[in-house]
Amino acid sequence: MARMVQCARLKKEAEGLDFQMYPGDLGKRIFDNISKEAWGQWQGKQTMLINEHKLNMMDPEHRKMLEQQMEHFLFEDGEVQIEGYVPPSE
Repeated sequence: MARMVQCARLKKEAEGLDFQMYPGDLGKRIFDNISKEAWGQWQGKQTMLINEHKLNMMDPEHRKMLEQQMEHFLFEDGEVQIEGYVPPSE
């Protein structure tokens, strides 16, 4: 039986993550309030951000920026702005 959460990003009940994907309090908040589907959406955005900004995940400033973007996307209905990226048309 899947663990269900009220997803903060999708605004609906959806299948939750199998385990905490991110450390600390933010990780717990994500585990409790973000669905697998929304986490998957974030993973795609994260990859684009890392590539676009040539982020080095060993750099604490880069990790902090990425974490802020993640929180914005998952909990504040934020969209990730990637320069020069044009979403595919429907």
